Amino acid sequence: MRRVGALRQVALSAGRDIDATLAFWLEVFGLSVHARYDPPGIAFIMAGATRLFFTGGVPQATVYLDIIELDTFYETASDNGVAFTTAPTLVHRDSSGEFGPAGECEWMAFLKDPAGNTVGLVERKPG
Repeated sequence: MRRVGALRQVALSAGRDIDATLAFWLEVFGLSVHARYDPPGIAFIMAGATRLFFTGGVPQATVYLDIIELDTFYETASDNGVAFTTAPTLVHRDSSGEFGPAGECEWMAFLKDPAGNTVGLVERKPG
């Protein structure tokens, strides 16, 4: 019996400076703070229907975000000083449709926010 639905929340480290971490998510991805509570120093950002929960008490994490036009985003963000750890790279040719429509390819790029959380950007393209 299937009981798991959509991803609801991802806990991410806020690092030593929650303001810098939240500003990064606003400036780089255009996401805004949904709720913030001081004390205890936690915040939530909505990425679609998924809550990103920022707190100082969790280890660094990785979150994967779907993105449209990954190459364009990469070029624009890089030109604006965003440091990527990995440029857009083909990671999977989905010939059988295991993760989406058959024949598409999955491309990813990676960067880190100021707290050290890894952000994977994912785009599926025709193969």
